[in-house]
Amino acid sequence: MTTDLSERYGAPSPTGRRIVLATVGVVVLAFAGWLAWTTLFHATPAVSSEIGGWEVVDDGSVDVTVSVKLEDGVVASCSVRAYAEDHTTVGELAFEPVDGRNQVTLRTERRATSVTLLGCTAPGQPRPR
Repeated sequence: MTTDLSERYGAPSPTGRRIVLATVGVVVLAFAGWLAWTTLFHATPAVSSEIGGWEVVDDGSVDVTVSVKLEDGVVASCSVRAYAEDHTTVGELAFEPVDGRNQVTLRTERRATSVTLLGCTAPGQPRPR
C-alpha cells in the first residue's frame, strides 16, 4: 500500500514558506546594510597618518616628520616611538597634529636607531591610523 507523504504528514503551508522567505530577506538586507556602513566608516577615517622620515640629531633627540590628513574640526592625537640598537624603547611622544606635515622633536634616553609611528586617533576612532 503506497501512501503519499503529504497525506500522511500534511503539506507545508504556502503562507509559512512566504513568511520564512520574507524573514530571511529582511535579515539579509539588514546584514548587507550593516556591512556597507561598516566598510564605508572604516574606509574613511577622521584622521590618517604616515611617517615621512626621521633624523637622529644627537644622543638625546630625534627629529620626526609625520604627514597627517585630518577632517575639518577634528582634534586628534598622534604617537611616535624611538628604539635603541638593542630594540628597547628609548623615547615616546604623543602630540596633537595639524593637517599636513608635522615636524616634532622626540627626546630620547640614549641614542635612537629607529623610529616608529604608532598612529593617530580621533574621537570615535579607537584604532590608530
